[in-house]
Amino acid sequence: MNRRLMLLRHAKSDWSNPLLDDHDRPLATRGLRDAPLMGRFMRRQKLAPDRVLCSTATRARQTWELAAEALGAEAPVEYVEMLYAFGGPQPLIGAARRFGGDAATLLLVGHNEAMHELAAALARHGDAAALKRLRKKFPTAALAVIDLPIANWEELGTLTQGRLALYVRPKDLR
Repeated sequence: MNRRLMLLRHAKSDWSNPLLDDHDRPLATRGLRDAPLMGRFMRRQKLAPDRVLCSTATRARQTWELAAEALGAEAPVEYVEMLYAFGGPQPLIGAARRFGGDAATLLLVGHNEAMHELAAALARHGDAAALKRLRKKFPTAALAVIDLPIANWEELGTLTQGRLALYVRPKDLR
């Protein structure tokens, strides 16, 4: 059995309060618009996850809550501190291995550069134009869907060679 990993970067965050701790930063107006936009797209494309792992940061939580409402998803969600990671894909891989369970489709909601690096490492095959866009940039509220040749999440690693099934950015939908 193959697994599907969906990576959703949090939507645009609000930087208007420089005294606010990074973890507590909420979504900006654009983020409040883009998160449900991505959820509606996921609903139209029938991209409902079986399980969601989300960073504990306010902006990531808000992104998932708004996207989930628009998606109509009832997937169990777990807020995982190790997804509040920025450099390198290892914390995301660790979270998927530890908390992915038996989900056929797992969605991670997190931050860059970790999201971008994981997507670029795993997406080895697929549409050439989409792969090029993904490798160039993983903007806020972008979604990558990667099909993986693994039987369970414990097999996931940076050497796993997946197929990019979809890569979409909010600007692609406007």
